Amino acid sequence: MENKIRVLIAEDLEPIRKKYVYYLSQCADIELVGSAESGKEAVETALSAIPDVILMDIEMETKDAGIRASREILAHYPDIKIIILTVYEDDELIFSAFQLGVCDYMLKNSTNEEIISGIKAAYEGRSPIRPEIAGKIRSEFKRVKTYETSFLYMLNLLSSLTVTELDTLYLLSSGHTRADICAIRHVEMSTVKSQIHSILHKFKKKSIAEIITSTEDLHLLELVIKNRPN
Repeated sequence: MENKIRVLIAEDLEPIRKKYVYYLSQCADIELVGSAESGKEAVETALSAIPDVILMDIEMETKDAGIRASREILAHYPDIKIIILTVYEDDELIFSAFQLGVCDYMLKNSTNEEIISGIKAAYEGRSPIRPEIAGKIRSEFKRVKTYETSFLYMLNLLSSLTVTELDTLYLLSSGHTRADICAIRHVEMSTVKSQIHSILHKFKKKSIAEIITSTEDLHLLELVIKNRPN
């Protein structure tokens, strides 16, 4: 990478903060521009250093300190990419963060490789969700009852698909046959079959129909397709 990704870490627990500092400082593509142990300090450091990406703990001096800090930072610099760090998947809190403009979230027990991959994805505009999508699915989000059909669970699965797998799934959900997809995408049948096999494996399902039903219940597949970067 020609230009290093400028990263700020905001985490109140010193051992975790030091762990991030150590591993990110070992990455040749990343330049660590600062670390903060509170939301207030995160705002001050971000406004002076203007990082490309911020790893922001949700809960620091208060339960929603990271949310408040993100709001203030994005009000000044909306192009900064913020990745929320959390101990557990709190749907409501993470959802609120997405609506502010936070581009991704990661669990604190994510591997170093996953953290670095998430930073690069955010920097390159490849994070799984943007605020306009979050706004459109607010009403649907409240209908979620179980983890297996939850917004975050389904979003994670859809985000694991490659661009071509996502296109194939969308075409299948639109009623196109495998032969149609071959003609539309100018590929061999073996390619389409391979993509379908990969989709089934990632979703741990036996049929595409099951996957389509789950995504249609949340209206999530169409929203992700329509709102993804060109």
